[in-house]
Amino acid sequence: MSTIQIGSKQVGDDQPCYIIAEIGINHNGDIDLAKRLISVAVAAGCDAVKFQKRTIDVVYTAEELAKPRENPFGPTNGDLKYGLEFEKEDYEEIDAFCKSVKMTWFASPWDENSVDFLETFSPPVYKIASASLTDDGLLRYIRKTGKPVIASTGMSTYAEIDHAVQVLGNKNLILMHTTSTYPANYNELNLRAIPTMAARYGVPVGYSGHETGIPTSVCAAALGACAVERHITMDRAMWGSDQAASLEPNGLTRLVRDIRLWEQSKGDGVKCVYEREIPVIKKLRRVGAAV
Repeated sequence: MSTIQIGSKQVGDDQPCYIIAEIGINHNGDIDLAKRLISVAVAAGCDAVKFQKRTIDVVYTAEELAKPRENPFGPTNGDLKYGLEFEKEDYEEIDAFCKSVKMTWFASPWDENSVDFLETFSPPVYKIASASLTDDGLLRYIRKTGKPVIASTGMSTYAEIDHAVQVLGNKNLILMHTTSTYPANYNELNLRAIPTMAARYGVPVGYSGHETGIPTSVCAAALGACAVERHITMDRAMWGSDQAASLEPNGLTRLVRDIRLWEQSKGDGVKCVYEREIPVIKKLRRVGAAV
């Protein structure tokens, strides 16, 4: 495997776990809420925040947008999709705010126009959503930017992942093991797929979690995940489809703390006697006992 440069951070072999706070659409179309969530990620010690970007009339059909769907923005699915979508002035504000608090940000583009849009902000990496993993045209378009790629693999077979890796190439590529249920049940997480995928593809593999708890995401890091991504929210009871599968501020802080504690604790695997153990040896071992 290898390491991938994302902004100022190296991600991959023997590097600290890269922790991504997925804001996604949990901002509910409110730029002030988005900035509050960015601040939560900063306070917790995350490495990056991530958004989603769509060109609504490209990603969705007119029929889909016209479907009835009661939501805070109106009576149709289109009202919802347009209401949740940030535009240029919003991303300019996000970009300026992230720079002011020294937080890396990037996004998952769901179509080629969104890639062009995001390129104006020079993101350090692109994220491919699980839903887009089989979109060869989008994968190739993202690769033309020359940026590193993080690709989620939820709801995908090995055959589909094999094909995506063939399209993307394995240079500057991170795969994310994912289960695309919201929230995911613990018996659906299959965390042992992380080392299996790393061996199969020879690239760094991370974990994008949609479960409700914290310990399993820490376990993912212990199993070798080079990155851990979790959705974040101010309150899991807020309106929105992703809120229930998200971590609140205290949960995000605990997640980062526990992953960093694991990194401190794992050592190099070589058994040794530590300097601080020597007085304990002198105190507790029987005098004259054979060695």
